[in-house]
Amino acid sequence: MKNLNFKWLIPLILSIFVSTSSFASPSLITITHKKDIKVVYDINQNQITAGIGEGLYFVRGLLESYKKLGVPMKQLHIVVMVHGAAAYWLLDDKAYQDHTGNPFDNNPNDKVVRELIDHGVSIEVCNVTLRAHHWNEKDLLPGVKRAFDAYTRMIDLQMQGYAYIKYFS
Repeated sequence: MKNLNFKWLIPLILSIFVSTSSFASPSLITITHKKDIKVVYDINQNQITAGIGEGLYFVRGLLESYKKLGVPMKQLHIVVMVHGAAAYWLLDDKAYQDHTGNPFDNNPNDKVVRELIDHGVSIEVCNVTLRAHHWNEKDLLPGVKRAFDAYTRMIDLQMQGYAYIKYFS
């Protein structure tokens, strides 16, 4: 019988041991900070999930995660900065219809934007993006705020201690 080399078997056995040991004694890392949580969410990509802007979908998921962790909504200070290709998500129905070219299109993001605002989330849009598309304040969904520009606003929030989250699709 030939001398077989089983060196490849050692990493396989170790990986099986490590993966099964994590199932044997599960541990879950949770959060330690449950007060005065500050987050700025940067959204500028136009991706749609579940019929709404994907970045808004993920912000809603962030709220749910904190809720499941027992963090009261009043302890969350979340700013959603929308700019670039995603800004049309924040348009009222008339401006949304003009943007899409379909007079029967209603903005599917309206409901989630209202829900987020009702939970205390500040939904903000870059005024530079608005001007570039010839939109103005009257074209926005109720409760949406305008920021002078996205980048200076996000820098300012980070300097106030807000954690920065970049939405990636």
